[in-house]
Amino acid sequence: MADRETRPTTVWSRPERGARGPAPERSRYEITAVALALADAEGLAAVSMRAVAQRLGTGPASLYRYVGSRDELLDLMADAVAGELDLSAAPSGDWLGDLVGLALQSKAAHTRHPWLPELNDRRGEVLGPHAIDYLDHALAVLAPAPGTSRQKLEAIGLLGGLATLFARREATAAAGEDPGAGDPPAQAAHLAAVAAEGRHPHLLAALTTAGPPPPAGPAERDALFERLLRRLLPAMLG
Repeated sequence: MADRETRPTTVWSRPERGARGPAPERSRYEITAVALALADAEGLAAVSMRAVAQRLGTGPASLYRYVGSRDELLDLMADAVAGELDLSAAPSGDWLGDLVGLALQSKAAHTRHPWLPELNDRRGEVLGPHAIDYLDHALAVLAPAPGTSRQKLEAIGLLGGLATLFARREATAAAGEDPGAGDPPAQAAHLAAVAAEGRHPHLLAALTTAGPPPPAGPAERDALFERLLRRLLPAMLG
C-alpha cells in the first residue's frame, strides 16, 4: 500500500520525458494519435505497444520512454477523445439546453470511436486533463440549475451513461447486429399479438394508446436521446 501511495497514480502525474537523455523523438500526442487511428480501423484489441510502434516505424521499447504500459496508453486515448468535445462556448444560462448539447457531442464522439465504451468498461474512472475540463465545464453549465452538488455529479454521470448506451446501439445497428433494427413492424405485430391473448392487460393498454412504433434511424435515435435527457435531468435535479 505504501508503495502504491508513493508512485504516480496516472500517466499525467509525471513529465512526458525525463530531463536527462537524448532529445525526444516522439511525443505522447503522436503516440496517442496513432493508437486512436489503429483502434478506429481495427478495434481496441488491435492496440498494443508493438502495433503502435510498427506504425511509427520504431521498436516497442522506445515507446516506454513516454508511456509506461498499454493501460496508460488506453488512458491517453480516452482523454484524447474527451478533448474532441468543444467546450469553448460559455454557458448560456439555459442549463438544460447546454447540457443536452454536451450530451449530443459525447454521443457523437462515442459513435465515431465505437471501441470507446469497451475501453471505459475496462479502465475504470481515470480522469485525464481533458476529461476534467469537461467535468468542470458541465458543472459550470449546471451552476444555475437546482439540486445539490452530488445530484449534479450524478446527472453528469447519467448523461455519460446514456451517451454510451445510445452509441453502442448505433454501432450495432451500423454493423447489422442490432436485433431492434431488423423488422420493427413485424416485432410490433408479434408483441401486439402476445398482448391480445389477454394475459398482459397493462401491456395491451399501453400498446393500444401508443400507436405504431416510430422509425428507428439515426435521426430518430438522436431525437429519443434528447427527449430522455430533457425528461430525466430536471427530475434528477428538481
